[in-house]
Amino acid sequence: MMSLPFYQRHHEHYDRAYRHKALQSTVSQYQKETKSKSAVYAQGSTAYARGSAAYRHASASDFSLDSSAAYSHSSSAAYSHGSSAYDLDSAGYSYGSTAYDHSAAQSKRSAAYSLDSESLSKSSAAYSHGSESINKLAAAYRLGSEAYSLGLKDSNLMIEDQSYKMSPKAKRAKQNLVSEDKENEATDYSVPIFTGREVSISGITDTEEERIKESAAYVAKRNLFATGEGVSVSKVAKSTSEEEHREKKSRKIAIRESAERVALKKTLEETQAFHKKLNQDKLLHAPEFVIEPRSHTIWEKQNVKFHCSVAGWPAPRVTWYKNNVPINVQTHPGKYIIESRYGLHSLEISTCDFDDTAQYRASAMNVKGEISAYASLVVKRYKGEIDASLLHAGTVSMPLGFGITPHGYASRFEIRFVDKFDVAFGREGETMSLGCTVVISPDIKRFKPDIEWYRNGVLITPSKWVQMHWSGERASLTLTHANKEDEGLYTLRVVMGDYYEEYSSYVFVRDADAEIPGAPGAPLDVQCLDANKDYVIVSWKQPAVDGGNPILGYFIDRCEVGTTHWTQCNETPVKFARFPVTGLIEGRSYIFRVRAVNKAGVSLPSRVSEPVAALDPADRARLRSHPSAPWTGQIIVTEEEPAEGVVPGPPTDLQVIEATKNYVVLSWKPPGQRGHEGIMYFVEKCIAGTEDWQRVNTEIPVKSPRFAVFDLAERKSYCFRVRCCNSAGIGEPSEATEATVVDDKLDIPKAPGRIMPTRNTDTSVVVTWTEPPDAKELVGYYIESSVVGSGRWEPCNNNPVKGTRFICHGLINGEKYIFRVRAVNAAGLSEFSQDSEPIEVQAAIGGGLLHAAPSPPYDIMVLESVRDSMVLGWKQPKVTGGTEITGYYVNYREVVDGVPGKWMEANIKAISERAYRIQNLKENMVYQFQVAAANLAGVGTPSLPSRPFKCEEWTIAVPGPPHDVTYTEVRKDSLVLLWKQPVYTGRSPIAGYYVDMKETEAKEEHWRSVNEKPLQKKFLKIGGLKEGVSYVFRVRATNQAGVGKPSDVTDPVVAETRPGTKEMVVDVDDNGVISLNFECDQMSPDSKFVWSKNYEPIEDDSRLNIDAKGGKSKATFKDLGEDDLGIYSCVVTDTDGVSASHTIDEEEMKRLLALSHERKFPTVPLASELAVEILEKGEVRFWLQAEKLSGNAKANFVFNDKEIFNGEKYKMKVDQKTGLVEMIMDKLEDKDEGTYTFQLQDGKATNQSSLVLIGDVFKKLQDEADFQRKEWHRKQGPHFVDKLGWEVTDDCNVMLKCKVANIKKETHIVWYKDDREIMVDEEHDFKDGVCTLLISEFSKKDAGTYEVILKDDRGKDSSELKLKDTAFADLMNEVCRRIALSATDLKIQSTAEGIRLYSYVTYYVEDLRVGWVHNDTQIRFTDRVKTGVTGEQIWLQINEPTPQDKGKYTMELFDGKTGHKKTVDLSGRAFDEAFAEFQRLKQAAIAEKNRARVLGGLPDVVTIQEGKALNLSCTVWGDPTPEVSWLKNEKSFVSDANCILKFESGKNVSFTISTVSTLDSGKYSIVVKNKYGTETSDVTVIVISVSGQTDTVQGHDQNNITVSKKKKTTTASKRKEGEKKDFIKPHVEEIIATEETPDPNEIPPVETEKDTKSNQRAAKMTDGKAAVAEMVPQSTESLARQGKKPLEKKP
Repeated sequence: MMSLPFYQRHHEHYDRAYRHKALQSTVSQYQKETKSKSAVYAQGSTAYARGSAAYRHASASDFSLDSSAAYSHSSSAAYSHGSSAYDLDSAGYSYGSTAYDHSAAQSKRSAAYSLDSESLSKSSAAYSHGSESINKLAAAYRLGSEAYSLGLKDSNLMIEDQSYKMSPKAKRAKQNLVSEDKENEATDYSVPIFTGREVSISGITDTEEERIKESAAYVAKRNLFATGEGVSVSKVAKSTSEEEHREKKSRKIAIRESAERVALKKTLEETQAFHKKLNQDKLLHAPEFVIEPRSHTIWEKQNVKFHCSVAGWPAPRVTWYKNNVPINVQTHPGKYIIESRYGLHSLEISTCDFDDTAQYRASAMNVKGEISAYASLVVKRYKGEIDASLLHAGTVSMPLGFGITPHGYASRFEIRFVDKFDVAFGREGETMSLGCTVVISPDIKRFKPDIEWYRNGVLITPSKWVQMHWSGERASLTLTHANKEDEGLYTLRVVMGDYYEEYSSYVFVRDADAEIPGAPGAPLDVQCLDANKDYVIVSWKQPAVDGGNPILGYFIDRCEVGTTHWTQCNETPVKFARFPVTGLIEGRSYIFRVRAVNKAGVSLPSRVSEPVAALDPADRARLRSHPSAPWTGQIIVTEEEPAEGVVPGPPTDLQVIEATKNYVVLSWKPPGQRGHEGIMYFVEKCIAGTEDWQRVNTEIPVKSPRFAVFDLAERKSYCFRVRCCNSAGIGEPSEATEATVVDDKLDIPKAPGRIMPTRNTDTSVVVTWTEPPDAKELVGYYIESSVVGSGRWEPCNNNPVKGTRFICHGLINGEKYIFRVRAVNAAGLSEFSQDSEPIEVQAAIGGGLLHAAPSPPYDIMVLESVRDSMVLGWKQPKVTGGTEITGYYVNYREVVDGVPGKWMEANIKAISERAYRIQNLKENMVYQFQVAAANLAGVGTPSLPSRPFKCEEWTIAVPGPPHDVTYTEVRKDSLVLLWKQPVYTGRSPIAGYYVDMKETEAKEEHWRSVNEKPLQKKFLKIGGLKEGVSYVFRVRATNQAGVGKPSDVTDPVVAETRPGTKEMVVDVDDNGVISLNFECDQMSPDSKFVWSKNYEPIEDDSRLNIDAKGGKSKATFKDLGEDDLGIYSCVVTDTDGVSASHTIDEEEMKRLLALSHERKFPTVPLASELAVEILEKGEVRFWLQAEKLSGNAKANFVFNDKEIFNGEKYKMKVDQKTGLVEMIMDKLEDKDEGTYTFQLQDGKATNQSSLVLIGDVFKKLQDEADFQRKEWHRKQGPHFVDKLGWEVTDDCNVMLKCKVANIKKETHIVWYKDDREIMVDEEHDFKDGVCTLLISEFSKKDAGTYEVILKDDRGKDSSELKLKDTAFADLMNEVCRRIALSATDLKIQSTAEGIRLYSYVTYYVEDLRVGWVHNDTQIRFTDRVKTGVTGEQIWLQINEPTPQDKGKYTMELFDGKTGHKKTVDLSGRAFDEAFAEFQRLKQAAIAEKNRARVLGGLPDVVTIQEGKALNLSCTVWGDPTPEVSWLKNEKSFVSDANCILKFESGKNVSFTISTVSTLDSGKYSIVVKNKYGTETSDVTVIVISVSGQTDTVQGHDQNNITVSKKKKTTTASKRKEGEKKDFIKPHVEEIIATEETPDPNEIPPVETEKDTKSNQRAAKMTDGKAAVAEMVPQSTESLARQGKKPLEKKP
């Protein structure tokens, strides 16, 4: 049997050997998954909508490709859990929200959920006691329940597809808050009837013990449901007999019962989810919350109940916490009730008071891990009158929005941290804990803080690696198994409403001890990128510790989720820190780890990656949005049914996304033309500049639109292209890529520069450095330290840090250290930087806050001079000391005749500006000045004395120099220059400014003006800078008199965008509020955000609100208008020039206002407009996809301007999670022609989409739906997936095959040819769903019409294949091609007639044309040279060969399309040996032909009575005529009177005894002899002594002669035992190319009647001269002697 093509294979996830009849109803529902959710309740309506399409299961062991399309419906067993279970499926809208909120966005299911437990008890009792109306309406429901309880033994229930019928009297529910009387008023409300079925699969456990456990668990749960145990109802039970026997139930009861049905369905799903965990892989599953507890807001004195549903195996243990403190039921008797039943867990709090306001947590744990879910409870205290009926005890839920939060009261709370955690050091594998006591004042019980932990600014969530705890006073975080990934800056954030405080400290994690000395540290941060169906890229970070030897590379290991078997993915280590892993199984989930290797050995493995599923990204997104079942570690993937042959088009957008020395990664997009079936890809490569394309993946095509090509020659250029393939064939190739050189595109970074250590604390040092030039894709930096003189380097960090600043902790106080840094990217680690200057570890001034006195100011200049005063200006110190400069102190001294005097203080109080007027100077006196800066650490060193300045009145007309020239917003191609106007303006007002610039190293004559016209503003954005080039700038002021003196030159600035630079972001929130946002991650404790407009400080806050939190600042516009146009900038003080700006001009203002209006009055964005499609059953599905919907979204459905509702004809559904809105119609009728509109409303947002179906469009859709419905009905029985086709096997036989589906044991298959049934030897087993019919030695007689029919009790299907005319010719061409390919090499054989060239084929058909070529010349066949076919042998016979027959012979086989050649060289030694053998065989044939022999006539035994006459005769032959002699009992015997021996005519021999006696008894032998040989024939004569009449008896008298089998021997030609007598099969006719005439001299054999009834006598040849050739071909004469007519065929 041929294997299936790749597109017909299935993933078989289950083993048929594990089927067990005792478990047929255990896990039935989870073998199928419905595509739709269960019930959707519309504002109290009990109309029930269910999507009809279902997911097909992929298990080939249970169902074939199409039979898996059966649908799974819920079947009820008993009532369980009441409203509590329904709460799990509720949309979460409460009784209270119904009372106070009449908006249309309420949940459509809230009516059923919000009823109190008292009514539940009544309705439950009414149902249990059997109201007649309920019994009538729920008959079908009870049938479903009974069927489930009995295990659904009836197979018809398992197969028959039942549809859900809707109530024809669906009504909208009124508001819940009505009087008690109206609520219990009888109505004609109808209860929907639920019917269902179960399809059962059993035996998925591996051992008998597990089967027993599974059976016991199922029986226990079934009995529990049947007896009603575990039904959760309220403790308050008030019912009367009148209510129990009411014939018409009230509206509340009807809704309650509907809710209970949904609760029952949920219970069944949870039960079956329990069984589904018992799969054949025996996977353990970590806990996961199927449904999380919801937050509640209630009134005092009310009860509340939290519910959650948890999945996991083993069954998780759930613990409830209040404010992270475990709840002890025993210490609060009657207060708390905790229940756990079948995966449903609840916490009930009775008579809630104000102190119950808290955060509650449900923690689920098993051996695989722990997970938590949180919910809040707000208890409201009502002040004033209230209806007492609203405060009855019951289970209620309110939206969290009704609670009170600290929002707006942030100023009242003070948060302090006590007993803080310090810098921590740990080692991999250890447990580390961080903790801090939090004091909040005032302490208000109703307000509880939110405790958040961050690592490097990223919020941490609880996991198996991290555990968090909040006791109400102390927050703690525990690393259960520390890894290097856990290293970083940990921040505890305590949030009270909109206000929060933070505390941070660093955690260091060192490598664990290596198992092999000298081995490197483990890699870290293993991540999975770009996952697809059979491909994923694994990335990691290199370790800081290489063990003393360079790392040679990395090994990547993978492990399938749920197993413990690790498989190495690469044979040789890879150096690049990214690696594509291929060959994954689609649908399986994997985890990965990485190990480093150097010459000492292999490191410990890294922490495993997060699990990743080998899925198409679109499938992964669908699985995230539609989780089908609790996670099992394995995703079952089903392949779509192949559509009819559509050859896919070429892929598009093919490109090389990554290239290294080891591999090249290709990416492309699937083709638009591909049909409905899945496609796969073949990747081809060729060396650039050639067209020699080679297929890369020859064995298995790839499924993902990604592929990694290995085994490429380094530094060679390649081109690539991709082809698509499916069942219809292989498509055209894509466009080839550009030439790609096989080399690392990403270079190892260069070493960082300018390593500068700075003192911090008595055990730490701050190290800063500059980023290496041309660095790409940097991962971070590793810093190492060494005690001066030790020569031993230690890593300061084990997780690469980003940025160019790091605090190295854990140093020894008083020691001198040097530092070095290396950069890291995926290509590897850079060389180490140069060692830093040594620094002694001591605490810096300012208590370890990096505070030190600033460096001296510089560039002191005079800005204005009058008779008795001068204005000085200077530049800010280059080193501020780590904190803001608080002021400046100016000193001056007189210089008389070049001799400086004593320094005097110009100011006692520090000045904040960098310009200062010194008063009371002497006119015409020369002065020198110096300036000192001050900060928190103190006053810094004064500057050097300035050059001498003369105090005199300036009388020049032009203005003085501008001052305080600074730059900000430095980027790679631009910066912003700021300055202040000159103090001395000249004789006229300043008219503008000119800005000059030049490169730093350029000469003075290279100054050039940036602007041609004078600037009116005191700032300028200078563009067009060259990246990496250093520039200096200066500014000149101008007035009517001219251009004044230039300002001092700025400090050199390099045009570059520094790492981590962030731009200002403009944002419009959901309420239409416009804001500017700026974020900085380089802030110091003293840093501040300074906002400005047009680079002037913003003093008027009437139009702008500015707020800063942590590292973020926001400027919000109150009412954006023309007055707000301008450039808004923000500078972060005490940083290295962090700044950004955003310009709001008229165009930008219009854009923002339009966006604001859209946010205020939003529309629901649509991912796709309204569309229509035909489903599998012929149903018509209208759908549209919104990009996003909230839980309050709703939809209205309109047909021809008239709203339509959910009911029997229309089944509607809105999935808020995915944004999918759909409506399904069973069939399209003529009256359904028209316009369909979906109207969406999601809060304030609205939208609608319409679809017009009229005319030909409607008719085409209607016809397609009818066809699909018929197809679906056909597929309910056995049917063909792939129609009947053919293929030629390797044995050159023809196999007819087809693929079938939905077959069962009773399904029969019948084959027909030309309407006549073909009898098949054995019954087909439908293995792999493929049926085949093998036709051996296919020929013309097999042409005709073949048909195959599938049938059983469900129906039949047929498929026909015509093998006539062109179709038959195509098939025969393929058969001939396979036969030609099976031909063996030509061989040489010598015969008695000449030399024979021959080749064997599998078998021969006449359609295969054979030709022979001798020395490139076609052979013309004659009597001497002829060709033919004997059985499977094709031969060329050369009789009586001559030297002219030497040369090269070629056999040409033509299959109708292609020629195939076989060649042999018949010359030289080959010809000589063949010719010699021919001569020998020829002589042997002559000897065999002419030797003496007995042709027949003598019997084996003769029995005769004494006295009678005996006459025996026979015929002999030979050339020359043989000599004849007789022997009696091995002695010579001659003729006498009694015995007459005759030999006549050279061939007739007679033996006569006239009267026999007992003396004549004995063995008589006739011996014939000539020169070619001797033969002997024996006859035994037995004479019986009997008295009586003597008769003459001939040798052929049957009464007296007993004939026995002869043994004939020939002396000269005795054959070897077991050797083949002839290479021609006995029954095969011989085909001769030329007609052959019998030899006229041949003596025909003489046969008598006696000869035909007896065997030929044995003869002995004694001559020994003649010899016969072995394996001589059977000649035409021999066929004639056998009575067969030879067949002849001319070439």
